[in-house]
Amino acid sequence: MSTTEQRARIASGQGFIAALDQSGGSTPKALKLYGIEESAYASEAEMFDLVHQMRQRIVSSPAFDQRVLGAILFEMTLDRPFNGKDAAQYLWQDKGVVPFLKIDKGLQDEADGVQLMKPIPGLDELLARAKAKGVFGTKERSVIKANNPAGIAAVLDQQFELARQVLAAGLVPIIEPEVDIKAADKQAIEVELKKGLIERLNTIDASTPVMLKLTLPTVDGFFDELVAHPSVLKVVALSGGYTRADANTKLAHNKGVIASFSRALTEGLSAQQSDEQFNQALDASIESIYRASIA
Repeated sequence: MSTTEQRARIASGQGFIAALDQSGGSTPKALKLYGIEESAYASEAEMFDLVHQMRQRIVSSPAFDQRVLGAILFEMTLDRPFNGKDAAQYLWQDKGVVPFLKIDKGLQDEADGVQLMKPIPGLDELLARAKAKGVFGTKERSVIKANNPAGIAAVLDQQFELARQVLAAGLVPIIEPEVDIKAADKQAIEVELKKGLIERLNTIDASTPVMLKLTLPTVDGFFDELVAHPSVLKVVALSGGYTRADANTKLAHNKGVIASFSRALTEGLSAQQSDEQFNQALDASIESIYRASIA
C-alpha cells in the first residue's frame, strides 16, 4: 500500500472517516442498536462474530464508497477478512478507504476529572503488525469530564507520549482527548484543552504530522487554529452521543473539520433490514455525514 497516496487522500480528499472500532465494552450496545439482543449470543466470541458481520455488511455495501476517506478498525478486525480478503487490504484496494487501528485498551477509573488510557502491553509488536498489514494510522481515546488543568495536562501528556511511539513506528496517530458532552463546564474545558494541544503540537515535527479527534466544540470555529496548525494532518470530530442530525448540524459549522462518527453513522441500520433497505439507509447516513463534512 502507498503511504504517500493514503496521506494525500486524508489530507485533501473530500469525505469523512468511519469509526468501526466498537470494542468489548461498547459492542453489546452497538449490536442492540442494530437489532441484535444480548440473548442472541452466548459468549464473547459469538458477540464479536456478530459485530464483525455487521461491519462486513457496512464496508461491503455499495453505499460505502469514495465519500468515506478512512475507517477505524478494532484490533480483532485486523486479523479477520472482509469478503475473503485481509480487512485492511480490502478497505484500501477494493474501496479506496484508508485503514486505521484503534490501539487503546480502554479507560482507567476517573481521577482529576479525567479518564486516562489503560496500559497497552505489547504495543510495539501491535504497531509493527499493523504496519505490515498496510494500516496507515492509529486511534487512541481518553475522556475529559471536568475542567481540571492537572487532569487535562495528564491526558495530553499521555496522548502525546503515545503519539511519538506511533510516529516512530511509521504510523500516523489520531489523538483523541474526548470531552464529555454532558460536562457542566464543557466550554471552559475546550479552552484549556486547545491551549494544551497547541503547546504540545508545537513540539511535533511538521514533516510527521498527527491527527486530532475532538468533541464538537461549543463555539463554532473554535478549532480553526488546530485545523491550520502545520503539525496537524486533519482534525476529525466524534459524534459523542449526539444524534446524527445534531452532530451533522454542529459539524457543518466547523470548517475544515470532518466527521469520524460511530453510533451516528450506524443510526437507523438494522440486522432485520433487507439488503436493499440496509443499503438505502446506509447511503442516506453516509450522504448526510459527507455533506456536513464538506460544508
